[in-house]
Amino acid sequence: IGGDQFALIVISEQDPDQVVALAEVVRQTLNTPMTFAEREIALAGSVGLALFDPQLHAKPEDMLKDAEIAMAQAKRVGGNRIEVFRQGMRAQRSDRPSLESDLRRAIERGEIAVHFQPIVRLQDRTVAGFEALLRWEHPRLGRISPVEFIPIAEESGLIVDLGVFALERTARELAAWQQALEVAPPIFASVNVSSRQLLRHDLLHDVKAVLTRSSVLAGSLKLELTESLLMENPEYGAQMLERIRELGAGLALDDFGTGYSSLSYLQRFPFDTVKIDQSFVRQNGKGTRPIILRSMIALAHDLGMEVVAEGAETESDSIELYQLGCEYAQGFAFGYPMTASDARKLVGAASEAA
Repeated sequence: IGGDQFALIVISEQDPDQVVALAEVVRQTLNTPMTFAEREIALAGSVGLALFDPQLHAKPEDMLKDAEIAMAQAKRVGGNRIEVFRQGMRAQRSDRPSLESDLRRAIERGEIAVHFQPIVRLQDRTVAGFEALLRWEHPRLGRISPVEFIPIAEESGLIVDLGVFALERTARELAAWQQALEVAPPIFASVNVSSRQLLRHDLLHDVKAVLTRSSVLAGSLKLELTESLLMENPEYGAQMLERIRELGAGLALDDFGTGYSSLSYLQRFPFDTVKIDQSFVRQNGKGTRPIILRSMIALAHDLGMEVVAEGAETESDSIELYQLGCEYAQGFAFGYPMTASDARKLVGAASEAA
């Protein structure tokens, strides 16, 4: 139906669960790596479903539009997933132009802030670093979730300005933390990088400028990237990561385990840190969870990478992760995202205790 979008009409099935199951088969089929010109290529599919409702779909075009809205939602929340259309999605769609306009002015108005979630060293529970997370305090609507404004920033290109803002603020804070807390290895901070940023040659200039101005220790300012982002263009991604690392930045693979990269791809990318996705830490299947986590941690270590487990919410999670060989953990068990001021206090307390 245009570009890389395709439509399937399922007439023979009326059970919503069966339609979702069919969509899952399609998604998994797309995820299967293929070989072309002696190279392995991985794809992913975001699927939007619209179930026929005579109250909503007077014309076939109405149903197709709702399926497209659901697909856009699937992309917004990370991609490579299925979303079933809900009426509320139309309202979200109609608010978008207004939010985009407000977001364009949000940085200069001081509405965007960088918050920091602690990452702890499991061996002694000391603060090892932070992940930088953007927050938007809208003057009229209050706090707007990153799930809402980050996709808008991605689609509009504003993510580039937000990314530079996050890098500069994080590097400035990191330099102050390192002065206050002299430990080995040094305290670190990670900043998420989007596909828009990675595909810009200016990213190298931005990273170099930020590192030069801040004088943070080599490898301590880390850029976080997801598997799915790198699979969009593995060759270019590998080249960019090598150059970023040469500049003195660290590299972290975010949401490890949720993508579709093969071991051969992981070996090509110069990551120093792997972040295990929280879905594996929060699994209910206690019998299989340690087996899966142990395998993921061992794989990362075999590739020379340190491991951060995301989503640690309980003391038992922390103990188990440490016993499985995980170096670091991040989650509500160790602290919620906090303001820069509160992060400085936490680092100051760690310095006094050292």
